[in-house]
Amino acid sequence: MAKWDLQLRELVLNATPEVTEALIEGMVGLSMTENQPGEAAGERARSLRKRQTVSEGLLWSVLRAKQLCGLKFRRQHPIEPWIVDFACRERMLVVEIDGGYHDHVVENDLKRQKHLESMGWKVIRFRDKDVEEDAEAIVRAIARELNLVYEFSPRKATGSGMSSIKGTKKR
Repeated sequence: MAKWDLQLRELVLNATPEVTEALIEGMVGLSMTENQPGEAAGERARSLRKRQTVSEGLLWSVLRAKQLCGLKFRRQHPIEPWIVDFACRERMLVVEIDGGYHDHVVENDLKRQKHLESMGWKVIRFRDKDVEEDAEAIVRAIARELNLVYEFSPRKATGSGMSSIKGTKKR
């Protein structure tokens, strides 16, 4: 975890109710991941991928490379005007991971979800703590939501990202 993440966590844990409320209000804009005018969706999505949360990284590690039921998922995927945590375009499924601050932005989340559903997307949500405690249960729930038999195929230790590990580089 980055140093500033730890500092922010410490600040939130020791904050007065007034400071906590101000922090939450500031986080609302960050949590919604709605594109700002003039901001390219691709740039915003790339920025979000670079600073993913622990739970997003964990879930991505089991969704990427068609490991879950052969489905292709994208992370921090733009669906204008939103950027969703994970999307499977083939099944029109959005998977959102909600952190603790989502308790304070329920109305915004519902507005966003209704808009995505009006575009034909199915939205399912999981708490970040649930992902961190049992990622396999989460991917099983995703498969069940899609009426699929759970099938997990671990990705091979080759390809992109593996060339920096000694001994795996192809010559």
